[in-house]
Amino acid sequence: MDTGLLVLRLVVGLLIAGHGVQKVSFRLGGNGLAGGTEEFRHDGFRGGRLTALAAGGSQIGAGLFLAAGLLTPAAAMAAMGVMTVASSVKWRKGLWVQNDGYEYPLVLVVVSAVLAVTGPGRWSADHALGLTPWPLWISVAAVVVGPVSGLLTRAVLHRRAAADPAEGSGPHARAAG
Repeated sequence: MDTGLLVLRLVVGLLIAGHGVQKVSFRLGGNGLAGGTEEFRHDGFRGGRLTALAAGGSQIGAGLFLAAGLLTPAAAMAAMGVMTVASSVKWRKGLWVQNDGYEYPLVLVVVSAVLAVTGPGRWSADHALGLTPWPLWISVAAVVVGPVSGLLTRAVLHRRAAADPAEGSGPHARAAG
């Protein structure tokens, strides 16, 4: 079981961290901070650079902490938060990733939740520091707060879509009609 948790943490944690690196730099095929900023603006988020930096930094930190098995419930909570935001962006495209859906971010949310509940295993920084096992209430709180924080972030930072005057709604449609 410990070997499986180690492999799971390394793969998922490093993928999440790598995704964050792409948001804020040209490394790993990223488009730099300007590209990350544009991605968030295109997806309808306020904040521009600050939003891209916060998301990228959260992904890098959460991913590296998950990979190391360090402060696992907090790392999982942060990963669930940013991946819940990603899921919410892709929601309208449906589940499957081949349609740019939310399948992949959902898998990362679920794996992070599982790591928060199971713990990082014996081959982890948490174990080496004597922090395991984490109390169940901390794990449950991480599983709840992570996605809720992502949804709150989406609600606060996402702009409402402007009404299309061609659809016959809004003040511009009346003036044009």
